[in-house]
Amino acid sequence: MDRFEAMRAFARVVETGSFTRAAHTLQVSRTTVTQLVQQLEAHLRLRLLHRTTRRVSVTADGGAYYPRIARLLAELEEVEGGLGDAASQPRGRLRIDVPGPYARLRLVPALPDFHARYPDIQLDIGVSDREVDVIADNVDCVIRGGAPADPALVARPLASLSIGFHASPAYLQRFGVPAHPRALEGPDHHMVGFLSPRTGRARVFLAQRGDERIEVQGRHAVGFDDGSAYLAAGVAGLGVVALPSYMADPHVASGKLQPVLQDWQLPPMPMHVMFPPNRHMSQRLRVFIDWVVEALG
Repeated sequence: MDRFEAMRAFARVVETGSFTRAAHTLQVSRTTVTQLVQQLEAHLRLRLLHRTTRRVSVTADGGAYYPRIARLLAELEEVEGGLGDAASQPRGRLRIDVPGPYARLRLVPALPDFHARYPDIQLDIGVSDREVDVIADNVDCVIRGGAPADPALVARPLASLSIGFHASPAYLQRFGVPAHPRALEGPDHHMVGFLSPRTGRARVFLAQRGDERIEVQGRHAVGFDDGSAYLAAGVAGLGVVALPSYMADPHVASGKLQPVLQDWQLPPMPMHVMFPPNRHMSQRLRVFIDWVVEALG
């Protein structure tokens, strides 16, 4: 058994969720992938994967084994990629996680420039607002808004996004224009809740006008833990929303949203690219981080 090939096959099955897709990405037959994983399980004397006719899932032992070998395989790929001509042209795969609206409106439009510079780097981008575990989920880096919550990660600032309250014309016609943020807590108005993926609680916004500062959570009949759905709910007239300008501005320009409570300021939202501390950071991760700070900063 080629142990490294067996590890690579197992890792690819975990990442793709399928023996067939793993075989396709490795450019080998499905039978070969199956045999490699079986040989690895026999060598370890452990069941790494649960297999049924419909799906493949990772066992507890497989879940503990995967992140360790994923890091080992990444280091091996980095060593091989640092030899010869590859040293001057970074190559290989990066796994990144980005919030949905930021990916769609900011990152994706800028990516042609990245791939023009680094055509041999493959980006596998998870798009979600959930709080991924960078190390356990074997993600190379994440882009997130708000204050960095994980002190174990290095955080490089990207931008500071201005935020404001907005509502659709249909909402304002039905409920009127709120005169004060406290109106969003009362019976005459409501917000769309922006829910923490971790706690399920609606976010609290700090509004300030001169020396007056109040916390605003607002009543909500509907809440989302996804930024794209949160924006869509505001456009649909389901409540007042607090949006970064890059999300709100196109809809304000088209007339689908209107700014409200404009004499009140909300603290800007910092954006960071975050990654594990590692004195042996791969060249491909280093150039991606430098590029994203340059392109989106």
